[in-house]
Amino acid sequence: MHYSRRTEEAYVHWCRAYIRFHGLRHPRDMGAPQLDAFLAWLATERKVSAATYRQALSALLFLYTKVLQMDVPWLAGASRPQTPRRLPVVLTREQVQAILTQLAGTWRVFAQLLYGTGMRLSEALQLRVKDVDFVHQTLVVREGKGGKDRALMLPQSLAPALRTQLDHAHALWQADAQAGCAGVEMPDALARKYPRAGASWAWFWVFPQATHAMDPRSGEVRRHHVFDQTFQRTFKRAVAMAGVTSQVTPHTLRHCFATHLLQAGYDIRTVQELLGHADVSTTMIYTHVLKVGGGAVRSPLDALAT
Repeated sequence: MHYSRRTEEAYVHWCRAYIRFHGLRHPRDMGAPQLDAFLAWLATERKVSAATYRQALSALLFLYTKVLQMDVPWLAGASRPQTPRRLPVVLTREQVQAILTQLAGTWRVFAQLLYGTGMRLSEALQLRVKDVDFVHQTLVVREGKGGKDRALMLPQSLAPALRTQLDHAHALWQADAQAGCAGVEMPDALARKYPRAGASWAWFWVFPQATHAMDPRSGEVRRHHVFDQTFQRTFKRAVAMAGVTSQVTPHTLRHCFATHLLQAGYDIRTVQELLGHADVSTTMIYTHVLKVGGGAVRSPLDALAT
């Protein structure tokens, strides 16, 4: 059904947890009481967040309706708690620069790409050579969140470092071609439609892994893109070395991208398009810094000081 591998892994995890919670009973033999007991355990004992609760419920709904093909109105009607909207952590430009300074080589280029374009981590990891256009200074995100494509600016200051990164990737691609290794993973059914495309330079990763790994779907040994956990660990160390005490993750760079654009006076609709948000209300959350930190509202305490 074209779900991402992460979604598959999450759904399998919750289906296993549900079955094990009820002593390895088959889901066909369970109904509303067992579901309510499991969800109540998640909420009261495990104290999972609203987002985790909704994910577990979605996994069980998928299990019953798509896998077992059972009519389960009691499951479809289960309550779904609303995920509370949290204000994103936004760093100053000086803090972003301090973190980038602690990174080197490929990881610095990767972090600059996240901050300079607002890409999600997964979108940057899956960037292909063919989607980098130096002539038109454009980067294309293929099948982003919601399966949508979008075009982004290629930061001029990043172009030289990105060319160097492509030279490094090209050396790995040549080594794979000479060794007769399997090509990179292809989306959907393109591997069958274009059997040789996976081994072409155009479809190669911009940020390839240094070593080969087994494809979890096909079992073939091929070169994957760099692993997200590897960058996350490296980024966490850079944040600590930069002396930034905020709760920062690689996704924070996307928040900084949006907020800093709004602070620079760009239209919120433009920022919405760059981020790939379906609704402008999602983008509106980044205006909190403009309302408070930007000086739009003056504290009465400051008036006393004058």
